[in-house]
Amino acid sequence: MIFKRNIFSKILSNGMKADFALVKEEDAYQAALYVGGRHIPGPALPQLLDPPKGDVTHWMGNRPSVGLSSEEADRIIREVKLENSVLQHRKLHS
Repeated sequence: MIFKRNIFSKILSNGMKADFALVKEEDAYQAALYVGGRHIPGPALPQLLDPPKGDVTHWMGNRPSVGLSSEEADRIIREVKLENSVLQHRKLHS
């Protein structure tokens, strides 16, 4: 996994810092969650929370998992899709 850049950070209810990063895994970009500087395994993109809990509509990470608002989830998904579209464009035109 190659770290490209941080998408955004937020402080969790327990006071720890969660960083949502753009990373490259093999030949595609995905999102990665870091809590307190430690990588938390889990899905490569935010997942829908069913049912939502107030403003929390998505989640990332497994033990711990971090809740996300729809705006935060959309931002992560948008950044990953953008990087992958640039990567695909470069492959087609090289």
